[in-house]
Amino acid sequence: MDERVHLWEIPTASEMVMIAGWHQWADAGSISSGLPAYLIEKLDTRKIGEISRDRFFMFQMPGAHHLLRPEVHTKEGVVQEMRVIKTEIYYAELGDKGIFIFLGEEPHVNEEEYAEAFFDIVEKLGVKRVVAVGGVYGAMPYNKDRDISCVFSLEAMRKEMEEYAVRFSNYEGGTTIGSYLAYHAGQRNMEYICFHGFVPAYDFGQVMLPAQSVRIEDDVKAWYDIMRRADFMFHLGMDLSELRIQSDELISSMEEQMEELSQQAPQLDVNAYMQKLEEEFTENPFMPLDDVWERELGDLLDDLEN
Repeated sequence: MDERVHLWEIPTASEMVMIAGWHQWADAGSISSGLPAYLIEKLDTRKIGEISRDRFFMFQMPGAHHLLRPEVHTKEGVVQEMRVIKTEIYYAELGDKGIFIFLGEEPHVNEEEYAEAFFDIVEKLGVKRVVAVGGVYGAMPYNKDRDISCVFSLEAMRKEMEEYAVRFSNYEGGTTIGSYLAYHAGQRNMEYICFHGFVPAYDFGQVMLPAQSVRIEDDVKAWYDIMRRADFMFHLGMDLSELRIQSDELISSMEEQMEELSQQAPQLDVNAYMQKLEEEFTENPFMPLDDVWERELGDLLDDLEN
């Protein structure tokens, strides 16, 4: 461990796992930033370390300075708040397992060194496996289980990954931080998975309207679908009921929004557009055996009551 990494606690548990996310460009639905932040609060974690920002972040880049600088909030001339770039590690225990939540900013420079620092942390903390999360926008039904894309670090993990109802990525192009680290995890023979959730977004730009697109900013449905997989994978036994309820509320809210848009702009033919999306979409729900039993038992009890 060197000056790039600061750990002031090394927790001990029978098994250590990590969920990681970043404020990054592949953050549709706030999956990469919002989901880890939610877990940090939900699991009553404590901060146990951080990566130094000195070597990995820029203050200015021509044409993109607004993306790089710290964000300030002022009121009547007085600075109220400053959100500075941070990369932090939090920890909580669930039964006999320890879970680290890693949340940071996607590095601007020295990405090789950043990857080394990240996996030095993983190694130092005794983390068995890392699950990184991210999101991308796409046209898909808002009321269906999210399509989850997956990349992973070791070929030996493939058979297990097939159990999680994911689509193996064949993407070629500019890398996300999640996929970048997957490559480096493989070089170090470490278990690392990156789940990218596809977040509903609809472009109605063919008609000149003040608002030509609709997309979900905080896709708690995607958060829920990813966490169901992570919870099952790590055997955490987390209570995900709050995310499930919020997912149902999101779907209801989207139904209202689509209905309102349909009435305000009938020329968009929103209903036909959504119906076409549903016809072309193949849902791939994650249904582990215990969920199947729970669902079947619930149906059976309903039948008995009726």
